[in-house]
Amino acid sequence: MPTDADSAAHDDRRQLQRELLRRARAGTARRTAAGPATTPSPTTAPDAATAGEAGSVPEAGSGPEAGRVPLSRAQRRMWLMERLGGAGDSYHVPFATRLRGPFDVAALATALTSLVARHSILRTRYAEHEGEPYQEALPTPRTVPVHVVDTDPAQAPALLRRESARPFDLAAADAVRALVLRHGPEDHTLLLTFHHIAMDGASLETVAAELAVLYASATGAATAPALAEAPQYADHARREHDGLPGFDTELKHWSDLLSDAVPPRLPRRAADAPQTAVRPAAVHSVPLAPAVPDALRAFGAQRHATLFAVTLTAAFAALHRLTGDEDLVIGVAGTHRSGTAMRGLVGLCVNTLPVRVDVSGAPTFAELLRRVNEALLEAQRHRHVPFDLVLERLGAGARGADGTALVRVTSDVLGEPTVLRLPGTSAEYVDVPSDGAKFTLSYGLAMDDAEQPRALVQYDANTLDDTVAEAAVRDYAALLHAVAADPEPALGELPLPGPDHAAATRDGSAPDDGCHPAAQALRAHPDVADAEVVLPGQGPAVAYAVLRDSVGPSGHELLGLLRRSLAPEDVPAAVTLLDVLPRTAAGPLDPARLPGSSGSSGPSAPSGPSASADPRAAAVTEAFTVVLGLAPTPDEDFFALGGHSLKAVQLAERLRTDLGLPLTGLDVLQARTPRALTALLGERAARQSAAKAASRPAPRSRDVRPGTVLVTGATGGVGAFVVRELAAQGRPVLALARPESAHLIAVEGVDVIEGDLSDPDGLRDAVAQADAVVHAACTFTRHDVDLAAMRAMVDAWRRGPFVFVSSVDAYGHPGTERVAEESAPHEPVSPYGRAKLDCEAMVLRAAGTGGRGGASAVRSPIVWGAHDRLREQLRWGAIGTLYQAAREGRPIELPRPGTGGHAWYGAAWVHAAALARAVAACLDRPVHGVANACSGHVSWRDLAQDLTELLRTEAEFRETGTVPRDLDHRWHYDSSRLARPLRPRPGEDRRTVLAEMIAAMAAAG
Repeated sequence: MPTDADSAAHDDRRQLQRELLRRARAGTARRTAAGPATTPSPTTAPDAATAGEAGSVPEAGSGPEAGRVPLSRAQRRMWLMERLGGAGDSYHVPFATRLRGPFDVAALATALTSLVARHSILRTRYAEHEGEPYQEALPTPRTVPVHVVDTDPAQAPALLRRESARPFDLAAADAVRALVLRHGPEDHTLLLTFHHIAMDGASLETVAAELAVLYASATGAATAPALAEAPQYADHARREHDGLPGFDTELKHWSDLLSDAVPPRLPRRAADAPQTAVRPAAVHSVPLAPAVPDALRAFGAQRHATLFAVTLTAAFAALHRLTGDEDLVIGVAGTHRSGTAMRGLVGLCVNTLPVRVDVSGAPTFAELLRRVNEALLEAQRHRHVPFDLVLERLGAGARGADGTALVRVTSDVLGEPTVLRLPGTSAEYVDVPSDGAKFTLSYGLAMDDAEQPRALVQYDANTLDDTVAEAAVRDYAALLHAVAADPEPALGELPLPGPDHAAATRDGSAPDDGCHPAAQALRAHPDVADAEVVLPGQGPAVAYAVLRDSVGPSGHELLGLLRRSLAPEDVPAAVTLLDVLPRTAAGPLDPARLPGSSGSSGPSAPSGPSASADPRAAAVTEAFTVVLGLAPTPDEDFFALGGHSLKAVQLAERLRTDLGLPLTGLDVLQARTPRALTALLGERAARQSAAKAASRPAPRSRDVRPGTVLVTGATGGVGAFVVRELAAQGRPVLALARPESAHLIAVEGVDVIEGDLSDPDGLRDAVAQADAVVHAACTFTRHDVDLAAMRAMVDAWRRGPFVFVSSVDAYGHPGTERVAEESAPHEPVSPYGRAKLDCEAMVLRAAGTGGRGGASAVRSPIVWGAHDRLREQLRWGAIGTLYQAAREGRPIELPRPGTGGHAWYGAAWVHAAALARAVAACLDRPVHGVANACSGHVSWRDLAQDLTELLRTEAEFRETGTVPRDLDHRWHYDSSRLARPLRPRPGEDRRTVLAEMIAAMAAAG
């Protein structure tokens, strides 16, 4: 029986073996670098043993970074933000430079590929196993593509903005992209876009320096210095993960410091503007006198403080005057980098440091600087503790009573931006603004222009009014000017801002009639007929409203209105829409009959038997219990029960699967209690039921259903699955169907428009009504009709993404047996495949022009799934002869492996549900080109075996030296671009889907 000592010894031996292997490989790499220098071809990527004059490139996957590695805590936060949604491009890192002079695009591609080979974090994918995320370095690609677009400089900002905002697919190692805008023979703008999960500010400086060296090596213009072996981020992540148990003492420091802290009470929006899922970033700046930074720096030096500490003190003073709060927390950026071992490391090593300061007692600015400097130094002494761990230790205390994050205000000093300086060119920094705000309010001193420093604020336009933000930056600038002149006056004597916006927007006094403020605000809404608010014994309030008409604001929209107009303590957890409010015979509200109620609103309401009367309430309670490990009462808080972002994602996925209702991790974080979450699900179920009960879909109104996706071929085998997938995600759908089959669409929440591919005017009208298009319809045989239909749709397309469901037939007969995505077609190409190519070309050429969004051509192989059209294709389509022979028990002739020089014959296939997920994913993340969608590949022999067994026949298999025309297929199609949505779910394996299709055909006779 092994002992602990045996296990430890075994682990030590394995660790020693790994270390010896690492040293041996490192020695090999150094010997390779010491050998003859070789310049990589500008058209191909350097391989692992060919480093060029810039130094050796380690072999992908062979160093310490190989295998699955836990995420660092900073990466984990980035990954969770991607999973939760709503981050937009807040965590994209655009790096743009205007280059004038001779510029070699091929050399840049070679240099960029060498850079990706050196730093495994730039070719790392992120996945999940048993609920825990991990990272895994992939082999270096043969080349990193550099897309070139010819454009006028005036068009560059829009193109750069669109490219930098394009979503990343972290599951496919999509962490860096390159775009070159060619304005003239020697005038280019280069944009490199990274995801923050793999990049921070210090890394960007390393990337710029190394790219310059690698580019010089690739051009051969000069002898480039050798680059030292690059440290790998995976090693840092491992060290951090292994050191987590040792943070207990420092975590206690942070929890003691922040346990009773509250978020700053920022003024709420006064305007009734709609909220968006992404936190839209806006910026205001005020120019400062050129002498201000030097004066602030000199004042700080007298007080043993840095310029950063002085500007942070000004931010505390400005925030105090904006909010009236005296106990404030402002976040600053820290770093995990230390020592020479991390020099040149590329990866995310930033950490948020919360700085808590008491500004009470009317201190002078100099006294406040002392307080801030002490708090800042104390925070920096504990900077190695990941902020995520601090939040987990604080639990519900990491947020305000209304769910507001503790660190919602930050401060920074912005120096000269990093510029990519390539040999032989002049370089100019190009600013590419982001649409997303990471925090509600960020103060900054910008010194990118030494002649014109600026005070600025970036803010979340969902949360703060523009006028409030403008007043905030003017106040901050006034403080910086005043302190530069005289830092001794008390805060109250420093120049005051303009109108008191905070006082104007924080009047949350209760009405005189005793009615809850949320109920009063809802009843005042012109579209609301009645409203009530239930105050449970524990947990937040829940509001219920009845609309005057079936067309009106959603519960989320009403909740957003309340958040912008009421004090935080008066905002309910959710607003649920009902057809009528349940009341007792005497007239008062009957809480026991409300959705999500456990039968009583009092503190002793049971959470057991009465809750089970509502299946959604029971499902929510069960999900909380399974995910959090504790059985909750209806009003227990998600965070108080130990919940966090990853648990929210898991809880939402479980409920979405169990109940068939749209739900996201953000919904869980906002609802927070089982009662509020049940109410939210009740609202969504009611909307689905109302749509299902309608005998005819209601006419679509663009004012009511923004974001509508037009789906053509909605009754076809692919289109029907796409419609169901989009509806399950809660997207508004406009389904195009022929008049005779329109009645077959019975998916809740889907509007129907009658039309046909042979009616170009009808197609134009349908596209004009939509905000996105999925074109899944096809005649299969009338290629002129297919082309004319695509022309009409592209002509009417003016906004949003366009997804075209194409076919792998567009590749023709490739010369290689493994077909990469976007490979060129190889003759012979069938007329059907040629039509698909022509349609793809039309939509891809139009993408990004005239207000249009991105385009994706999703090439699918044979599609299998539970649909009559797909069953018919199995029976009579491309492999119909194989199916019929198996059904009748006739001999089945199969090409012998090796016939014609090919070792394998078979087919690619995709499950219809997986294809629908891939298509839906392209609406949010256009591939801007061609992507394959395959669930797998099956040999003809294995397929024939499946069919005969499922059909219960005894067909004989005969291998021959000839290849029947309909079985002359020998290609495997790579599907890496859409790998994440294509991942099979339970029941999507080949055998199961074929069994379902065959069983349905047998039942139908």
